[in-house]
Amino acid sequence: MRKVLLAVLLAAAAGGGWWLYQQQESTALPDFVFHSNGRLELNRLDVASLYPGRVERVLVAEGDAVKANEVLVELSSAQSSGQLAAAQAATLRAAELVQRARAGVTQAQQAIARADAEIAAYRQQQKVAKLELDNAKQMRREDLVSASELAKRQADFERATASVKVAQAARAEAQAAVAQGQAAVAEAEAGVKQAQAQADTAASADADMAIRSPLTARVEYRLVEPGTVIGAGSRVISLLDPADVSMNVFLPNATVGGLRVGDEARLVLDGIDAVFPAQVSFIASEAQFTPKAVETADEREKLVFRVKLKVPAEVAQRYDRLLKGGMTGDGYVRRDSSQAWPLALEVRLP
Repeated sequence: MRKVLLAVLLAAAAGGGWWLYQQQESTALPDFVFHSNGRLELNRLDVASLYPGRVERVLVAEGDAVKANEVLVELSSAQSSGQLAAAQAATLRAAELVQRARAGVTQAQQAIARADAEIAAYRQQQKVAKLELDNAKQMRREDLVSASELAKRQADFERATASVKVAQAARAEAQAAVAQGQAAVAEAEAGVKQAQAQADTAASADADMAIRSPLTARVEYRLVEPGTVIGAGSRVISLLDPADVSMNVFLPNATVGGLRVGDEARLVLDGIDAVFPAQVSFIASEAQFTPKAVETADEREKLVFRVKLKVPAEVAQRYDRLLKGGMTGDGYVRRDSSQAWPLALEVRLP
């Protein structure tokens, strides 16, 4: 009986050893694959205010998903509102000046038309008076009219001539008024453009009191609360970009020498049964000592290079609720990109 039990134990031990050997063989890395541990990082973006003001409302909570151009925080500012109202009033006044100037030009043009009509009428009267004067002179030479009649015809002609000159002077004055009015219109229109530009600037500043998200992201921190008075450039919300997920690993010179930006990589995160695809997006140009937070098989005195492994944006967005900043794991790279990844590091998404 004891011999049978001993045989069973030996067989079990042998089987377990073989299974352990097979597991080690299946998970052993080829000599062209290197790895280092690191922490998952999401690109952080701090949203700030362009203008000073008082926080009226904070419309998001920590952890909320927000879309691009979504309002995050609303500010109020008496100065901004006052500037907008003043600029809008100035625009209205400038528009009224344009209307008055245009009305003045219209009146002057009407005066020119009246003067032209008067000139034509007075010239006709002048022509008739000249004919009558010439006729009276001829008849006076023949002693057919009196000297007083000739004097009357002369006076009629001079009055008609004077009327033509007065009408011509009125026309010249109206023409000058048109030119002056057109200059006033141009100046008033320039004033409208300037006032409108100031109104647009004030409206833009007032619109910027509603602080919006620059991208689709997740809220990490609320940095202000209602009632807070902030200055220009103050941060109000901290966002995490779920499409920009990466891990920094630290590799020795021998490994980095065979890497290129754009090479494939793999990420295996603690607690997640998956292998995520990644790409080498950055390789440091200078070596550094291994950071304390990173555990490597090499001694700390050896210099290493920081290499950033970035998860493709579409994968990061698909698993945005699973991938969190600070998660620990391992990053894998190939020194020889022509070699196939081992089976254990083939992409396997959750």
